[in-house]
Amino acid sequence: MTPAHSPRRRRTAATAAAAMTALALLELGGVGAATAHADTRSLRSSCNPAVDAPWVDVIHTQVDPVVTDYLTMVVVGAGSGTRTDALPRVASVTTSVDGNPTITAAESEILLKAEAWVGFPVQKTTSSTGGSTLTTTWSYNQPDRYGLYRGTRKVLGEYVKYVCVRTGPDTGEWVSAVPGSGTTGTFITYGSVENGIVRCAQTEAAGTLRRAAQVRLGC
Repeated sequence: MTPAHSPRRRRTAATAAAAMTALALLELGGVGAATAHADTRSLRSSCNPAVDAPWVDVIHTQVDPVVTDYLTMVVVGAGSGTRTDALPRVASVTTSVDGNPTITAAESEILLKAEAWVGFPVQKTTSSTGGSTLTTTWSYNQPDRYGLYRGTRKVLGEYVKYVCVRTGPDTGEWVSAVPGSGTTGTFITYGSVENGIVRCAQTEAAGTLRRAAQVRLGC
């Protein structure tokens, strides 16, 4: 991204306010966020457009389990067996940056930084959990309520982006390059897709995908 020329008369306190707003968000973090850290380049009033490339920093992430395909089965009476069933879709997750589902190389960089924040691999290209109907073969060996599921961990977050806008032959100023009028952008991505079976007789850890499926089971 090549920054356009910006006359000094257009560089007002808004630039400093944008940097301070980003810093405040960095300090606040949020639910599910990793420890926030500020890139000091956002705090300098000047830069060198010949040296300083545009930069991006993730400032907040939140991870939530999402069940995307689900079916409840009730087994009554004694015995065991194997069944094959199709799981209806109940939700989907699509990668996007600032609401755009088409992920470019620049946007992939944002999702790569998000991956480092959450500590597990996430999708960094155009992708979605929506697709063909899932059919699964499963076994049961006792009466219970069973929940067949497929799902993932959805990652929502915010980021900041700055470019060094030229103000002279060798001088520039950091300016927010997030699309729109705000100082932060948003993104959505997700981790690996998992499928399995839960039942009421089991105890599942809070906050996990298996527990989210068990909640749908009504346990």
